[in-house]
Amino acid sequence: MGEHSQEFEMQPREAKPSAGKGFLFLLVLIAIVAALGYFVLQNRSAEGPLVPTATPIPISVETINASLEGAFTAEEKFTGIITPRRSSQLGFSNGGRIASLRADIGDKVAAGQTLAVLDTRGLRAQLQAATAMVSEARASYDLAESTVDRQIALLEKGHVSSQRVDEARAQANTAMARIQAASANADALRVQIDLARIQAPFDGTITARMADEGAIAGPGQSIFELVETGNLEARLGLTAKLAGQLKIGETYELSSDQGPVLATLRSVTGVIDANNRTVTTMFDIQNADAVAAGAVVRLSMEQDIDESGLWLPVSALTEADRGLWSVYIARRMGGGWKAEPGMVEIVHQSGDRVFVRGAVRDGDRVIIDGLQRITPGQPVTPVEVSANGLASGNG
Repeated sequence: MGEHSQEFEMQPREAKPSAGKGFLFLLVLIAIVAALGYFVLQNRSAEGPLVPTATPIPISVETINASLEGAFTAEEKFTGIITPRRSSQLGFSNGGRIASLRADIGDKVAAGQTLAVLDTRGLRAQLQAATAMVSEARASYDLAESTVDRQIALLEKGHVSSQRVDEARAQANTAMARIQAASANADALRVQIDLARIQAPFDGTITARMADEGAIAGPGQSIFELVETGNLEARLGLTAKLAGQLKIGETYELSSDQGPVLATLRSVTGVIDANNRTVTTMFDIQNADAVAAGAVVRLSMEQDIDESGLWLPVSALTEADRGLWSVYIARRMGGGWKAEPGMVEIVHQSGDRVFVRGAVRDGDRVIIDGLQRITPGQPVTPVEVSANGLASGNG
């Protein structure tokens, strides 16, 4: 027991940190934090955080001086198609086998020219039979007439009764009816033979062929398409106001890809089409050899529009919301110029020019190029350029 107590008393005790050492450690930590704070403060700018304060360099832009107008003259172009006055699908009235075709696509034919013929051998044989029946009926009639004459002579001598005369005359009338029936049948066959060929109803050009020799053509089946090339017309839709300015019988010049086309106004419907809100006008082409059927022609007309605004190049516009457009105006602000946006509406467009109305005042310097580089408030250096007739209004 004593030995164990001695061993226990001889073991060293663990050292515990004193309050002075803890306080010293805290002072060192505070000193380190203070040094770091001092270092940060020394490296910061005396004016606070570094923020870019340089003024943007003005960009050079082309401008034109806005010149407002109270009205303008617009050139309207109306488009139409050249069509033939007459176009027909030609075929046979009765069906049959096609014996020959005497025209082809592209052929120019004259009125009355035979274009196709059916095989009429059967019809001609029937015609011969019908002609023979006519001859037979005539012979029977002649015999009946002779019988009537003899019966009348016998009646005068008292050898026969009047009834015999009446019977002979009835037979003669029956024979005459047979002649008429046989003649009508023969005439019908002649008509069928005549209709077994296609003749051109007017001068024109064959534009299509739908059958060949040997084919069986049905009644009314189209064999050729014939287009009248000598008489052409143009149908154009105009606004009611401009259509009322035209005069029937007067000659106007239309334009086409093949050159100028002279056309005489034939008629004006005077009725506004519900679909395109235009009035149909019909023109007769005078120089039909100068243009082909199917060509596009245009009629140019000028109209005065009472609308205030100004002409600008298309390059001065940038698309905005709700169908409006935006322009940039160089305005003097302070000691320089800045781009200020404004909304405008397009009233009329002619080529690369537009007539607009909106937030543009007379004399404003409208920027006409480089809009993709410009933002609202952008400093700019305006360079005035010539308007090149933009304010002339000759749309």
